[in-house]
Formats: sequence, structure tokens, C-alpha cells
Amino acid sequence: MTGSVLDLGLPEAVPLPGLPARVRIHEVGARDGLQNEALPLPVEVKAEFVARLAAAGLRTVEATSFVHPKWVPQLADAEQLMPLLADLPGRHPGLRLPVLVPNERGLERALAHGVADIAVFASATETFARRNLNRSLEESLEMFAPVVARATAEGVRVRGYLSMCFGDPWEGRVPLPQVVATGRRLLEMGCDELSLGDTIGVATPGQVTALLEALGRAGVAPDRLAVHFHDTYGQALSNTLAALRAGVSVVDASAGGLGGCPYAKSATGNLATEDLVWMLHGLGIETGVDLGALADTSVWLAGHLGRPSPSRTVRALTGG
Repeated sequence: MTGSVLDLGLPEAVPLPGLPARVRIHEVGARDGLQNEALPLPVEVKAEFVARLAAAGLRTVEATSFVHPKWVPQLADAEQLMPLLADLPGRHPGLRLPVLVPNERGLERALAHGVADIAVFASATETFARRNLNRSLEESLEMFAPVVARATAEGVRVRGYLSMCFGDPWEGRVPLPQVVATGRRLLEMGCDELSLGDTIGVATPGQVTALLEALGRAGVAPDRLAVHFHDTYGQALSNTLAALRAGVSVVDASAGGLGGCPYAKSATGNLATEDLVWMLHGLGIETGVDLGALADTSVWLAGHLGRPSPSRTVRALTGG
């Protein structure tokens, strides 16, 4: 394919000042990506998907969710999936396989499988808390407190997701103080890391910078933070660059751009991991990820899903 992007291999690395030397990608495709698919994939395909992501060099791969099957039927096979992944950390040193847990019952199920990392999923807005968790914002935080306390007592690392940080489809713009206060609550209850979610993809770089500065003034350093952008308006990469400039070095992404949110229909796909890696490698930032292997994985999964990958980088690298 003379003259195609395939001839270029990897982007030319031209660093910019003030950016992290290395970024840890928190891969969410196997959980956040697949939870929005119309039909569940066979558990063996999910296990191979996670294994391929690990083999491509990703060292944090969110595997599944221990939520009630009634609410997310696409992930109802968590009990069957985890044993299929048991030997992966031994084959890929440093690999972490976090799982999402909604409550104490979900934590019990996760602990029974020996998980070392969990995540809880909170909202920065009242309406989404009620729609997603059937609880008020305050009640949802009260529900998470014993989950986080039990997990930390068991030596399990806890990530707190905070959704709707930049806009809510029912409430509109979300006040910065509200996001900061809720995020601090999650960290104070014992979460090791706070992932700031642009659940419906409406943020722009100025908003991202303003939120990170507000968190900094409230005593939350960027090394406690991650960012989770959706690409609804094509802003995910520019928002990521703004976060990197502010000192954040953990970025959530989904292989092939899979995902959305089953409780917020305006939420389209996540930032594609391949698009993120192309940008990071072009900035001379280390990720440990083999972009070719990752793109091949997304093409493989797209075949199982019966549709092409939405990632621009996947399409450019593979001609599909």
C-alpha cells in the first residue's frame, strides 16, 4: 500500500514540554466497552479479548463488573470469566485486572475470585445518581463507604469513578464546586484514584483545565487523578492533552472506541485506545503498548461484533 499510513509505521516522536514521560492507560473496553453492546459476547471471546489486550502491553485492563445481571446483562458472566483470567497476571508481570462493584454484595462476589483491584461508580449529579443507582447522590456515597472500607481492609486497591463531571443530559452544566466536593468525598473515604468522567462527551479543554485547577486548589494533586473522556463531539484527544499538561498521567480508553453508557443514551463511544496511543507515541510519551497488536485486537473483536471499529487509527492502520 504505497503512500499509505502503513508505510509510516509509528508517528514521528516530537515531544512537547511539560508533559509526563510515561502514561498509564487504564483500558476499559472489556467492561465499559462491552456493557453497551446489544448482545453479550461468549465468555470465551471476552477472555481472549482481555488476554490479547494484555499481550499488546496494556497493564491495567478492567475485566468486568459484578453488577446484578438484571441491570447489565452483557456482563452477567463475571463469575465464569474471572477463572479464565486467573493465570494472566503470571504471564504478564504487573498486569492488573480491576472489576467494577456496585455494592457490598458485588464486593463479596469479587473478593471470592481473589481480585486485587476494584472500582466504584459514583455520580457528580443528583439525577444521574438516581437513574444509575436508584439512590440520591448522598445515599449513593453512603452505600459506597462500607464497600471502600472493606476493600481497603482486605488490601484491595480502590478506584472511584465520578461520572457527569462536565455535563449531564438532564441537569445541563455541572457546577465545579459540586464536582470537586463529590470527588473529594470519594478520595476521603479511601479511594486510591479518582477517574473524572465526561460521560456524555461535552467537555472542552478549557473546562478540563478549570476542573483540574479547582481540584488542585482543594488539595487534590494530579497524581491522584485519571481522566475518562467520551468522544461524542470529537474532543476526547484535545481534552486528554489538556489533562496531560495539568500533570495527569493516567488516561482511560477503550480498545477500538467501544462503549457508551446504558443509563445515558447521549453517551457515545469512549476515547479509542489506539487513537490515544498514536497521539502519546507522537509526543514521545511511553505507554508500553504495541500499537499494531492493539489494532489487530480491535479488528479481531470487530469481527465478533459484526461491525467495523470506530477508531480512526484502527481504520488507518488496517485499511478497514
